[in-house]
Amino acid sequence: MELIKHIDKIEKPYKNAVITIGNFDGVHIGHQALFHEVIEKADAIDGTSIIMTFEPHPVRVLKQNGHLPLITLYEQKIELIENSGIDVLICIPFTEEFAAISAKTFVQDILLKSIGMKAIVVGEDYTFGRNREGDIDLLQAYAKDLGFEVVVADWIQTSKNGPGRISSTRTRELVEEGKVDEAQKLLGRYYQLRGIVTAGRNRGAKLLGCPTANINLHDELCPKNGVYAVTVDCMGGVFQGVANIGYSPTFDDHIFSVEVHILDFNEDIYGQNIRVNFVQRIRGEEKFSNISELSDQIKKDIEKAREILS
Repeated sequence: MELIKHIDKIEKPYKNAVITIGNFDGVHIGHQALFHEVIEKADAIDGTSIIMTFEPHPVRVLKQNGHLPLITLYEQKIELIENSGIDVLICIPFTEEFAAISAKTFVQDILLKSIGMKAIVVGEDYTFGRNREGDIDLLQAYAKDLGFEVVVADWIQTSKNGPGRISSTRTRELVEEGKVDEAQKLLGRYYQLRGIVTAGRNRGAKLLGCPTANINLHDELCPKNGVYAVTVDCMGGVFQGVANIGYSPTFDDHIFSVEVHILDFNEDIYGQNIRVNFVQRIRGEEKFSNISELSDQIKKDIEKAREILS
């Protein structure tokens, strides 16, 4: 996959470009269906499949206090899009200046002149241009005048009798509610947090007999506080584990942490980047009367995790 980080970096229009445009936070199965349609259309006209996305997320630029927690950070989003088989990913630096471009200029100067668009694949609610002045009707009017095709893709439903379409908003809600097993059905994969293993409070192994890897979060969405069965990608392998998210109320130190105990694992991974895949929530965060009670519960959590992951 070719990665373009600015429109100015495009040397010449692509051959028979077929494009879809969006934030694609989460790269859920609805997004993946759009990508598949782009690839199929590009194959049909001997063209180039292209995705255009934005960094940072437009909400963070256009709305005051618009710090939207991200389902997928930039690095992961690129990886997932590359895995879809797309030819080119154009990642536009999203600024107030870019947001001020009119719908007509966006289509004529960027999509047609710079990229060479022959077809565009969009969802039913697609909007574009300054103040979202462009919609499907306007896009189809431009298509008639300027000679390109508009493909309006059907929504992917959450289930045959589900409450609505698959969306980043619904995915975000499920993760925030701790329903990571339901989020997995929308994402087509387990929800994942990534981070570098840092020094914790040095009590997992010493006090509880349960060493943990601690990771710090940045902009990403965090599942609801509690204990989860997880798998962990590290050191070239995939291991079973238990993750605890929260403030460790038994110790009353009120410090938020994400701690992962990797089962049957005894390697030093401080400073290494690990990936934690959330399979199922085991229980909520609890305060225990003493360390012994907490230690006993951790043993039960580990056994439950083994059962879930087996």
